[in-house]
Amino acid sequence: MRRPINLREYQRGGPYQLSSEERDALRRIASVVVEPAEGLDGEYILTPQSTIGAVTVGDLSVLIEPKIEISQVLALACYAIGNGTVKFQTKDFGFHQEDALHDFLAIALAFQARKAFARGLLHGYRTEEEALYTVRGRIRFDEQLRRRFGIPLPVEVRYDEFTDDVLPNQLVKAAAYRLGRTRFRSARARRELGWLAAMLEEVSLVEFLPTNVPAVRYDRLNEHYRNVVELSRLILRHGAFESGRGAVRASGFLMDMNVVFQEFVTAALREKLGLSPAVFGEKTISSLDDGGRIHLRPDLTWWDGRSCVFVGDAKYKKITHASVPNADLYQLLAYATALDLPGGLLIYAQGEDEPREYSVRHAGKRLEVAALDISGALEETLARVKSLSERVRLFRLPRQSRLP
Repeated sequence: MRRPINLREYQRGGPYQLSSEERDALRRIASVVVEPAEGLDGEYILTPQSTIGAVTVGDLSVLIEPKIEISQVLALACYAIGNGTVKFQTKDFGFHQEDALHDFLAIALAFQARKAFARGLLHGYRTEEEALYTVRGRIRFDEQLRRRFGIPLPVEVRYDEFTDDVLPNQLVKAAAYRLGRTRFRSARARRELGWLAAMLEEVSLVEFLPTNVPAVRYDRLNEHYRNVVELSRLILRHGAFESGRGAVRASGFLMDMNVVFQEFVTAALREKLGLSPAVFGEKTISSLDDGGRIHLRPDLTWWDGRSCVFVGDAKYKKITHASVPNADLYQLLAYATALDLPGGLLIYAQGEDEPREYSVRHAGKRLEVAALDISGALEETLARVKSLSERVRLFRLPRQSRLP
């Protein structure tokens, strides 16, 4: 095994000796910018973008650390996927800063599972349809006639089975399996995931697509499962992967901080404004052109019936006033124009503290820029979101009412 490569989000590192297959895999899978090192044959400068986590390509292991602490990343992501109901804490299970993201997740998942499983595995009723040699539940007479042509046995029946093979347990097992396909650096992570797999041995292994991870409805019977299920959903939505493309096999666990930041901002603003997902969030809007060919989907929209009263976009970038990308301002202007709004708000992950406004000539639109510092404890970040929510609320007022 070669010496691991440790990188940091948006920071250049190297030079590193890479084969052409390793170079191409890092570009394709982890969105790493790969540049040839000047004067060095087969060596490259690596610059990760917003994707964090771990990638193993053949015998090469690459770790991409986030700009903020891993515990903060998970706190933001869990808050977002749980719509503000899941508060992620690391102090209870002995997190070490040297743990990689996937090691951290394996330990956290097992910790939450131990708490949830303390009362035993969750059970529930599941409807089964089978052909049996004894009658159980109700006979499916239509299927019996269609399939058996009058033969009495076996009997087509439908019955309810009380089982632990239910969706919450399936989500936890799928998340554990997804993490188990990565190469851990921590022996503790391997042990904890092994315990979790043994606990869920009788539960079906279901493959959930990252774009279609089902939500669980909670009640008094399964509320104690909330944290472990929502953490499992987070793992499945971002997730581990395995690729056989090319001459070498690649595997790992990656998270896109663009997605984490956008989902957190949406969930946190929605909570602070006291709005529902149907009223506030990401939504496809009317097209920019009359022909309906230019479709737009802002990160943040606020609806009052069929009328949009606010539009905004969340960008995981560190900016200063002098470096706000023109493309981002053009995009926001397109949103405000399509929705016939007086302006909109760009929210960046970090930047200057003072707000910034741009008045667009000949259009009568004002584009505002704000920065949300996501470093520090979750409670501190949520306090900053509260101030930001007041700024969002002002967009509902006429321009003259917003002036001091």
